[in-house]
Amino acid sequence: MGTLRKSNSKLLNVILSLVVFLWIFPFLFVLFNSVKTGSEYNQGNFWDIPKGFSIIETMEYITSRISIGSALFNSLFYGIVGTSLAIFFAALAAYGVTKLDIKGRFYWFLLIYSGTVFPFQMYLVPVYRGYISTGLYDTKIGMIVFYAAICIPFCTFVLRNFFQSISNELTEAAKMDGASNFKIFYSIFLPMAKAPISALFLFQFSFIWNDLIFGLTFSKSDTVRPIMPLLSQLTSATGATSNVPAMLLACIMASIPTVLVYIILNKNFEQGFILGGK
Repeated sequence: MGTLRKSNSKLLNVILSLVVFLWIFPFLFVLFNSVKTGSEYNQGNFWDIPKGFSIIETMEYITSRISIGSALFNSLFYGIVGTSLAIFFAALAAYGVTKLDIKGRFYWFLLIYSGTVFPFQMYLVPVYRGYISTGLYDTKIGMIVFYAAICIPFCTFVLRNFFQSISNELTEAAKMDGASNFKIFYSIFLPMAKAPISALFLFQFSFIWNDLIFGLTFSKSDTVRPIMPLLSQLTSATGATSNVPAMLLACIMASIPTVLVYIILNKNFEQGFILGGK
């Protein structure tokens, strides 16, 4: 019996190692080719080991064509602020529809959650026209408002499930001690929801950071556009495959913030898989 378990364990390790290799291999390909020069990439084999490192020259090539620093800051700003606002308002809504005596609170939840039912692309035309008429088009405020609004329904769904798992006796005990509803929400429910909030922050931050279609539609200037629409401009500005290493290096730079967010929230993210559901 012990020998069989060891054999199964070794087989599982081999399978997992193979999966990890297949998962990491594309990144290694990107990493190796990002340090090549454009001519070395175009004239050689993409399997070849780089003959040298041309990161400085490639960075000069990137910065001469797109404002990558501004775009990275914009995406970081939209991701942090938009996600934080979405989680805060979603937590308020989730607390209201689970713990407050509101008439028809389940239908209020359905109204909020209906924002996830329809394809996101259907929002493009009405929001675009609304932004044009209100002056929010191509503004950072407009981008934050949209990103926060589109993230609220899913965040509300997750936090509602978590808040439902918290005993009502805890709320009643806090009220007997004189705590207001907002005090209970801020001092009890938010600290207890640390795990699902961390998981939601990672999910929604990644969604905003990797967004392309909304960034292209609701912005046009380099001072407002997030990183992904600007990376698409790098390809169109330089021509198809004219400097692939530059595109690969820019993509690596654009991936760093999401990796850092995962590292920071890793412990809470692992706990967040439970999401407090019964």
